Amino acid sequence: MLGAAVKLKSASTVFRAQLIVPEQRTLFDYWTKMSGKRSMPCRADINPAHIPRVLSGISLVDVSPDKARCRIRLAGTRLREIYDREITGLFIEDLDWGDKHDYWIAAYRRTIEEGKPTQGVVRGPRTHKEHLVQYWLKLPLATANNEVGMLLCYDYFQSASEDAHMQVMAALG
Repeated sequence: MLGAAVKLKSASTVFRAQLIVPEQRTLFDYWTKMSGKRSMPCRADINPAHIPRVLSGISLVDVSPDKARCRIRLAGTRLREIYDREITGLFIEDLDWGDKHDYWIAAYRRTIEEGKPTQGVVRGPRTHKEHLVQYWLKLPLATANNEVGMLLCYDYFQSASEDAHMQVMAALG
């Protein structure tokens, strides 16, 4: 049993090290703390008052019981700016991702199927937003049966020119 706990802690440390944006690390640390000894926290464990700095980039995504569809329950104000409309209430399949549609569906699917955090970076997160780089994080939230019932997502956007500068600074240490 101790070996499994050490393995989980090690995997968490490796995952955290891949997160570039400080707010991603803050949210991941909070998610990990709220998980306790479980593989993931449930929605009731998450209190928005504890993560005020990231709320504009947060979305909560409901996962249907059969895991076939995902609906955005809540989307922060920054997401409204990026999508040029309110996306709360929409299914993820209906978002305007242009040629990145399959990429995004696969990202959501992986988090749901594995029940583990996922993260990534993509340039041009949607049609007509090619000048932006998106750092994304998807954190599963458990149902009473410890299945993925919701995703806590964080999206951070910056201009591609700022991203190039950030990458250079990260490489320099």
